[in-house]
Amino acid sequence: MKKYFLTFCVLLFTADFFAQQRADALVLYRNGRYKEAIEICEAEITEDPNNVDSYCVLCWSLVRNRQYAEGEQRSIEARKISPNDVRLIEIQAEAKYYLGKNNSALELFQQYLATAPGSASRIENAYYYMGEIYIRQAKYQHADMAFTSAVYIYPTSDLWWTRCGYAREMAKSYTKALDAYNEALELNPSREDAVKGKERVQAILK
Repeated sequence: MKKYFLTFCVLLFTADFFAQQRADALVLYRNGRYKEAIEICEAEITEDPNNVDSYCVLCWSLVRNRQYAEGEQRSIEARKISPNDVRLIEIQAEAKYYLGKNNSALELFQQYLATAPGSASRIENAYYYMGEIYIRQAKYQHADMAFTSAVYIYPTSDLWWTRCGYAREMAKSYTKALDAYNEALELNPSREDAVKGKERVQAILK
């Protein structure tokens, strides 16, 4: 009986240990300790190659650690296990964005927005990245719509308001551009690109 009790305790401790590891990987990621999170996730995936949650944290950490090609590759592997996981779709899109694969990144962001629940945590980010892609493609009206959606959901980013202003300026929507630059400067008066953008637009509107 004592032997079985000791075996049970060992199994319980092991389960708690790996559960703690999984929690730690996410905590490490949230604290910006991406390399450590990557190591833990890699160990978890070796233990269980179908652990989609570990793949998600791994891919998030790889992209935040600027290991974009590896993040793209691991997201491809993960989506073979769970092809419709919106977390994997979004982070794969981000990896492709940073690698300059604009069209495929845009398709994935659109897929993410079409399938993610309204409570998903990266919707505003998807719109922001889409706006940046449209700027790369000189599709400024599309960029305006994407950035406008991003700041509607998350209105406290001076960077996003500035990029929204720039897209509107490039689309020759100067009054709307001025509004966006003003929003950016209200949040951060020292935002230099917003200051310069506002000056350019005001000179045109005179």
